[in-house]
Amino acid sequence: MNKLPRIGFMLGDVTGIGPEIAAKLLATGKPAQQANVVIIGDKRVLELGMRNAGVKIPHTVYRSIDEVNWPRQDLPLLDLGNTDPVKFPQGTSSDEAGKLAGDTLKVMIDLALAGKLDGICFAPLNKGAMNRGGWKFNDEHQMFAKLTDHSGFFGEMNVIDQFSTFRVTSHVALREAVNMITPERITAAVNLANDTLRATGKTSPRIGVAALNPHNGENGLFGDEEIRIIRPTVDKLKSGGIDCTGPISSDVIFLQALKGKFDGVVMMYHDQGQIATKLLGFNKGVTVTAGLKTVFTTPAHGTAYDIVGQGKADPGAMEHAFTLATSLAAGRKAAAAANAAA
Repeated sequence: MNKLPRIGFMLGDVTGIGPEIAAKLLATGKPAQQANVVIIGDKRVLELGMRNAGVKIPHTVYRSIDEVNWPRQDLPLLDLGNTDPVKFPQGTSSDEAGKLAGDTLKVMIDLALAGKLDGICFAPLNKGAMNRGGWKFNDEHQMFAKLTDHSGFFGEMNVIDQFSTFRVTSHVALREAVNMITPERITAAVNLANDTLRATGKTSPRIGVAALNPHNGENGLFGDEEIRIIRPTVDKLKSGGIDCTGPISSDVIFLQALKGKFDGVVMMYHDQGQIATKLLGFNKGVTVTAGLKTVFTTPAHGTAYDIVGQGKADPGAMEHAFTLATSLAAGRKAAAAANAAA
């Protein structure tokens, strides 16, 4: 019996570097060693990626995932026939291309909900193009939550070699983010960090919780959110058995995590942690939509319009994203099998 997880692989926005880095990774043969891979998208986009990457990928076209069998010598491609690269100049944002990227992801999510995919790994998207194209969400994570009918807290997890980050607030205006920092959201974010890190193999995750204000608020001089909200919440979580510490000033917490003190950092707002993770691991960082019933991973970088079509895009983060998708999906698959046998 084939126990490898089945991972749907999406080529990203056709106008960006997604098709190129996807082709570069697939051509190495590594994904097929880790999982039962099925490419989902348009055959013409894969061909574009192969041209940009200067590689050939043996593949067979299918119209239904039910026709695909593993193990196999080539890669299966579920051809949706929905995206003609000729219509979308590379290196230029297109609302229609954003719409089609969302449409492709919707197909993949439906397959995952039907039990035909164990996880989804996708090359970089353009959030603005998807929104303007008709997928009216601030980001793909909100879209995924809606399409999977998720209720409750979920969040973006960014993974680099040294540590992972989680967010109390994410893609909202900074003025709004400050008002959203509540005990309930901090609790949910720390619990999500603890559960997700455990799913990646950390048996006793160590979690640092960032402060909101400069210098931890200087005992209320620069703001009292640390005193009123963050510290009492962290103390309560710690008393409940989670290994968490905080609040810790932003100019200290990532240095501590870099030195190995924490497996994960819970930050209060988007850029607080994104600056650190992208500085440390731009070509290795991975974004995970944590807390949903379906595994979603993608490189933490964007569509990189400035280097599209030049053949020099680095697939490092794409490789890490696929490896993490495989690991998370395999863990869920094993846990489901164990529960069924119990």
